[in-house]
Amino acid sequence: MFEVKEKPKMVERALLVGALQSRQSRNEVESLLVELKELTETMGVEVGGVEIARLRSLSARFFLGKGKMAEILKMARDLGCDCIIFDNQLTPGQQRNWEKESGLCVIDRHEVILDIFAQRAQTKEAVLQVDLARMKYSLPRLKRAWTHLSRQRGGGVTQRGEGEAQIEIDQRLVRKRISRLKGELELVLKQRAVQRSQRLKVPMPTAAIVGYTNAGKSTLLNRLTEAGVLVEDKLFATLDPTTRRLELPSGRVMLLTDTVGFVRNLPHHLVEAFKATLEEALVADFLIHIVDVSSPDRQQQATTTLQVLKELGAEEKRILTVYNKIDQVSPEERSDLILEGLNGACYVSLKTGEGVETLINRLEEKLDEEGGVQELLIPHDRYDLRHHLHEMGCVQKEKAEEDGVRIQCTLPPRSLKKFEPYRQRRTNLKKGVA
Repeated sequence: MFEVKEKPKMVERALLVGALQSRQSRNEVESLLVELKELTETMGVEVGGVEIARLRSLSARFFLGKGKMAEILKMARDLGCDCIIFDNQLTPGQQRNWEKESGLCVIDRHEVILDIFAQRAQTKEAVLQVDLARMKYSLPRLKRAWTHLSRQRGGGVTQRGEGEAQIEIDQRLVRKRISRLKGELELVLKQRAVQRSQRLKVPMPTAAIVGYTNAGKSTLLNRLTEAGVLVEDKLFATLDPTTRRLELPSGRVMLLTDTVGFVRNLPHHLVEAFKATLEEALVADFLIHIVDVSSPDRQQQATTTLQVLKELGAEEKRILTVYNKIDQVSPEERSDLILEGLNGACYVSLKTGEGVETLINRLEEKLDEEGGVQELLIPHDRYDLRHHLHEMGCVQKEKAEEDGVRIQCTLPPRSLKKFEPYRQRRTNLKKGVA
């Protein structure tokens, strides 16, 4: 199998570089570099130093000016770094020019994220998605590996001269692999669609857990369902979606799905590649948006999540916002946060369990928001529908009558159409009230 080998030697120590542009504040650049440091360490590379370079005018050749480039190269050598990582996206040409001048490995934030995704991918779907994103990223950068090779062709007079360049061969092979990966991914997506359709046959309400990476999405799933999903204090600890049943105190059952975390400046081709994974957010009845309340950048992180959801076409979904890690903030900060949360947000500590009971009650309320309490008359020859209602755990009362079984239940929005022919009346009564 063809592999693109851009960095045969593993890097061990990196210098991080962020460019302070005219419309940016220094605090914003520093915040992004802190995040880049976490990403780099998650990748398994030690951070030797961090540098902020003021960018007055963009250099097409090196991104930064030559004077600043010389300073950064000296700093990298003095610190014993064998890699320079830019927080800003570099063009393939700029990346090659830096490596030629420095003799070091030079990458950007996007390549760091790709490498982490490649390390963390477990399921076939995630591996294919990461591989596809890496191939698309590598295609315009192949000259880093092949600049001097060519292949001579034999033949007659009309075919003499330098033959097909090695770079052209490799580009053709990468394009073929991209095409093959797309085909394999389509098959996996069809299988996932079948699995999803099977779940939807039993019309259980569903919620997708979304949020910034390391905010506590997998911890929430584990806390509520004992799912046993890997939890680490690292960015992108899990990539693959996990769906589990949650039985609520009322007896109703819903499905919770953990999705991949978001990050600022997520590469667009990664958003494209992971649309399949994030489709769970599109088909869910509502979203649970987890925010790390202890992070000083929580507002920016929340905005990033909402922007990615908008790219996916899920911005119209109902959202329950959950501020996690409340145990890590002071009482004064808690008071300020409660004022911020007038939109009905929940405040929890998934580590200690504080606020989890309130969160579960809010999930119950979310299920009631659109479907509400319904009264159905299910004919005796359609006990399959009665069985579905009991599987969802949404039945409050039922009584056998001559024409069928009269059932009072709370239907999720997606089930209203299916049970419309059997609805007797709609009521706003509270649960358990006749």
